[in-house]
Amino acid sequence: MPRRSPFRLNFRPRAALAALAALAASGTASAQNLQALYDAARGYDATYLAARAQADSATYANEQVKALNRPSVSVSASTARFETNEPGDFPTANGTNSDAQLSALQPLYNRTNSVTIEQSDRAYQAAMADLALAEQDLILRVTEAYFNVLAAQDALGTTRANKTAIAEQLASAKRNFEVGTATITDTREAQARYDLAIAQEIAADNDLSVARIALDRVAGRQGVEPTPLATPVQLPPVAPSNMEPWVSQAEVSPAVRKARLAYDVATLETEKARAGHLPTLDAVGSYAANRNTGRIVSGIEGTTKQARIGVQLNLPLFAGFSVQNRIRETLLLEERSRNDLEATRRTADQATRQAFLTVQSGAATVRALEAAEASNQLALEATQLGYKVGVRVNIDVLNAQTQLYTTQRDLQRARYDVILNTLRLRQAAGTLNPADVTGANQLVRP
Repeated sequence: MPRRSPFRLNFRPRAALAALAALAASGTASAQNLQALYDAARGYDATYLAARAQADSATYANEQVKALNRPSVSVSASTARFETNEPGDFPTANGTNSDAQLSALQPLYNRTNSVTIEQSDRAYQAAMADLALAEQDLILRVTEAYFNVLAAQDALGTTRANKTAIAEQLASAKRNFEVGTATITDTREAQARYDLAIAQEIAADNDLSVARIALDRVAGRQGVEPTPLATPVQLPPVAPSNMEPWVSQAEVSPAVRKARLAYDVATLETEKARAGHLPTLDAVGSYAANRNTGRIVSGIEGTTKQARIGVQLNLPLFAGFSVQNRIRETLLLEERSRNDLEATRRTADQATRQAFLTVQSGAATVRALEAAEASNQLALEATQLGYKVGVRVNIDVLNAQTQLYTTQRDLQRARYDVILNTLRLRQAAGTLNPADVTGANQLVRP
């Protein structure tokens, strides 16, 4: 026979969530948004700063290599005291000899040097690609840490709201048992759920602490309070909505660009190896002055000067087959780089397609969970009404409550995942940049 409860349930899930939201809002008076934390991380994160220093150093390394085709000038000087004692009738000579020489060299033709400079230009561009990759990695790490804290806060909030609802249901079951309108089973079921909710609250609180540590570490600040999403949450659609434009953009991504530059460097290395058979031609010039002072028996006393200018040709004839073997080696290394480039292209293509499908699936999941939240809310209200009139038992109410809070937690996590996966899609396609952080920041509360 159905059992009726003489007690009216005062629990309101929406009111409880509103109270939790108000509590969260009051605790984020000094909250920091995504843009502010990203700007802070750009000046603090050691991994990004190391990549930026490496990229800056590439500028000077490139200029060093370019000096190979620039003129070089050197000066040398020496002075020495001499004294000569000869046998026989020859007198003794003594004095000072001073030399000074200015030399200059300007390469006119040196294919090896020219190719080395071209390789250095490619290496500089590769360093810029590495910096772009480091910036993209920083964007994702900051954004992921930011939304992980928000997700952990939501999980803790729904866990506590669920615990509060179970506590009220437990109290109701105890009262009904005392007046004889319910069995001890209802009380024990509610107690078991309450104990489980306490354990879940402890785990959720620990997850939040861990997420906060990660965000503090990447932002370089203590006690960061991320600003939550603006309500109602409206996630922008992915544009373009077709997969192929995203895949085509991946061809110019930093990863593919770096692999292509590595292939160019390998091709130039083969050309440089072939240049081992080619002559080199330099313009050379020098100006020297020599001064002798003292008692001179033979030679010229005083200052002599000499100036020279001309060209110098160097033609390699035979180097023990080293050039031929070097060419064979570089051809194989060139083939390896070509295959590495193709593998990188395929990886970028696959990653972009997977990221696009993940975003599309995530958006559909958000829509489904929004519908499920509304359905679970109605189901809970109907179950509570059935419990009041005696057609539903305590465990039914507990199950409906748990289902509602689980759906709400999953919905919030799904929304964060859509934002994160959209940024990952842009990373896979090679278009992720700081402007995307500004776009994502527009989704949080002002």
